[in-house]
Order: sequence, then structure tokens, then C-alpha cells
Amino acid sequence: MINEDLLFSNGAEYKNFKVNEIIFAEGDTPSYYFQIVDGKVKINNFNDQGKEFIQSIISKGESLVPTALFTTKSYPLNAVAIEDCKLIRLPKHNFLRLLKHHPELYETTLNFISEDMYYKYIMMQSMSFQNPENKLKTLMNYLKSQHQDQSQYSFQIPYTRQQLAFLTGLSVETVIRVTKNMEKNAILKIQNRKIFF
Repeated sequence: MINEDLLFSNGAEYKNFKVNEIIFAEGDTPSYYFQIVDGKVKINNFNDQGKEFIQSIISKGESLVPTALFTTKSYPLNAVAIEDCKLIRLPKHNFLRLLKHHPELYETTLNFISEDMYYKYIMMQSMSFQNPENKLKTLMNYLKSQHQDQSQYSFQIPYTRQQLAFLTGLSVETVIRVTKNMEKNAILKIQNRKIFF
């Protein structure tokens, strides 16, 4: 996360998006650095049959696909608000100039990019699993690894069953069935429809 005052002093502005509004689409040219102030955004694409695949869900303090700003290629995916969102938007040229004048920000940016790549690698590996429980456990273990308290049931999964399905390539019905089975086996706990891992 880059300090908001620093972003604004370099030409950033607030931009609001409503639920389901597209922030950028596959094929668009990356023109802005985006950082979330409030709300959540899904990064997705669709296969040939039109099935949605959610690459990630990004929330407060995180940036949207900053890797795209370091190439001349178009976006290979979409960013869509899944809640009403308030974003900070900084033109690409200003963002790259900001990094030159504040080289310490490279470390912040590289840490975010590295964490994002790590997530993508473990999720690609989990896609090769035939067992849906393994896919869900891989995702839940990754999410919990970001959380300080690692004790059993200490972490509330921040996603709905639908979002878990999109993130793992499973059907919603499979996610519901598997999470109930995982609860029976004391792998997770369900309270008030929330999953604790």
C-alpha cells in the first residue's frame, strides 16, 4: 500500500465504482495505478464457454494488477467491483515517475507483486488436484497464512460459497457439500453461515 497523501501529491484522484461496474476490461490499455480505499474488486476472465473464473479478490489497501503498468501489453483480464468501491487512481506516467523519485516504493510494489505471484502459483497447483477438498484447503491455508493467529478456527474465510467456487473452479454445490464434510471432520467450523478455518 502506498501512502495516500503521496499518491495525491503526484496527481491521483478518487474514483467511485458501483457494484458490478467494470473498472477495466480485458483488452484495455493499462493507464492507471489503482489502489482500493473501500470495497472489494474481483479480477476475472471467462473461458470459451463463457464460464467465469475469478483470479483473485482484492480489498482495502491493495492495488489492482500493478504488474500491467510495467509492460506495453493490454490487460489479459477484467477488474469488476463486487461491492461499492472507492479507489485512488493515479495516471501510469505519474506512477512510474513516483517510483523513480521514491525508490523505496519499489520494495513495497515488489512485495505485493511477489505475494500475488505466490498466490497464483499455489492456486495453479491446486487446480491440478482432483480432490475438491484439497483445492479448498489450499486456498484456505493461503488466506490464513496472511493472518497472525494461526490457532484452529481463528480465521474467518472472507468469501461466500459462490466466491470460493469461482476461485477454485468448483461448483457452488460442491463447495457446500465439501465444507459440510470438512466441518464433520473438524477441519473447519461453520457458525452463522460463516466459515472459520
